[in-house]
Amino acid sequence: MLELLAALSAAAAASMRIAVPLLIVAVLHDDFSLGLPLLTYIPSVAIASLLISGSLIELVGSKQRLSQRLLQLVQLLFSPFVGAILAVSVTTGASLPNWLFGAVGALLAFVLQLVQAGWFYHLRGFPLWVAFLQDALCILLIFLAVNAPQVGGLIALISLLIAVRSMRNLHRWYKQQ
Repeated sequence: MLELLAALSAAAAASMRIAVPLLIVAVLHDDFSLGLPLLTYIPSVAIASLLISGSLIELVGSKQRLSQRLLQLVQLLFSPFVGAILAVSVTTGASLPNWLFGAVGALLAFVLQLVQAGWFYHLRGFPLWVAFLQDALCILLIFLAVNAPQVGGLIALISLLIAVRSMRNLHRWYKQQ
């Protein structure tokens, strides 16, 4: 059960940012291959450079309106993959199969990212304080996934509940348009 909560927490972080949680998990585990056999053939320096530059682009780009739109599209496409990767990499040594954690992580990251994209287009961009809140929550969720999966999983489940309930408002707004 703890592994599932850790996977949910990591997937919720992947719904907010892509490169930042990957970088944090890679640094915390001292493994830039993130537990994926395919990435063992790529030098760690190249993976670290890619994750660091991606994190900087996300952290700086999320504060400007024009780059928020581009980041929103990229995150919508890649958040399920990153959610699956993070869910598998934080649940090493679990009793359940890895593909199950990957599927749950991908679905949660995609649902949360879809709701976030809906609110983004409803509000015509996020205010600056929301971008800072997303950064802080993303980093917090990754640390909780590794260190305190119960709390991180609970925050992820509350986020899912809020997202599902807020879909009603988005659906009403869409019908009015």
